Amino acid sequence: MGIAEIDRELDRARNEGAVRDIVIPPCPELLTALRKEVGLADPDPGEIARIASSDVAMAASLLRIVNSPLYARARPASTVAQAVSMLGAGPTIGILTCFLTRNTIRINSPLIEHFWETSTRRALAMGFIAKQLFGVDADIAHTCGLFCHVGIPIMLLGVKGYSGTLAEALARQDRSFTQTENAAHKTDHAVVGAIVAKTWRLPPMTVAAVRLHHDFTILGDSHFPAEARNLVAMGLVAEYLVARHEGVLRHREWEQHGAACLAHINVAEEEVDSWVDTLYPVFESVTVV
Repeated sequence: MGIAEIDRELDRARNEGAVRDIVIPPCPELLTALRKEVGLADPDPGEIARIASSDVAMAASLLRIVNSPLYARARPASTVAQAVSMLGAGPTIGILTCFLTRNTIRINSPLIEHFWETSTRRALAMGFIAKQLFGVDADIAHTCGLFCHVGIPIMLLGVKGYSGTLAEALARQDRSFTQTENAAHKTDHAVVGAIVAKTWRLPPMTVAAVRLHHDFTILGDSHFPAEARNLVAMGLVAEYLVARHEGVLRHREWEQHGAACLAHINVAEEEVDSWVDTLYPVFESVTVV
């Protein structure tokens, strides 16, 4: 399926399929306002700072992150305006998107206790990988990394019996995560996450990559834009980097498709090994309050 068919598939799933009764939270108003400003030809840093400052907790989160070892600034930012000026519009929106998303989608499950830490690390890893490649938008990559697994908490909140399915999917080695989800619920977190991304009016390439992030058959399929295929390949590399950091000893998808993803984005395995060290302090800086 191409991008247009993915769009139709998501509409069908939302209107007729197993996803119909799942509550998809609306996009936070502040995120809508931020994305509208950034979408302008000449976004105003002052307006971005004003929107960010309208929520005390969000402003505090932005300042905490910009002054963390993640950005290693010689001089700390003392105001939101300074933080926006230091970071630039794109990275600022990335940080604020993380904050607003996790505060909109609340999780209380021991199965995914550290979900937002892992999601934030994946987003940072995808943004980092994008900067190592040619012609890949780092801000879109960052958002894609954040939203790849957002369907999991949505299904936990809205699908009866999903906690048991999640435990089974995490444990099984004989079939994929999404196969286990579909066997039980006739849908999976990739579809649900893509519907969230579409509902929140994220870029079409982000929606497509979230929908396809477990489908590595698309890497060589020219029906899909190169950007979407790159995001899918980068997503697995990012997933592997985060897994290495978090002490996951075996990553089934990486064993099966890692080589193909590296070949697709023309990255050597030795380079990925060096990224593990480069990203260590970045990942260690991630704390979600």
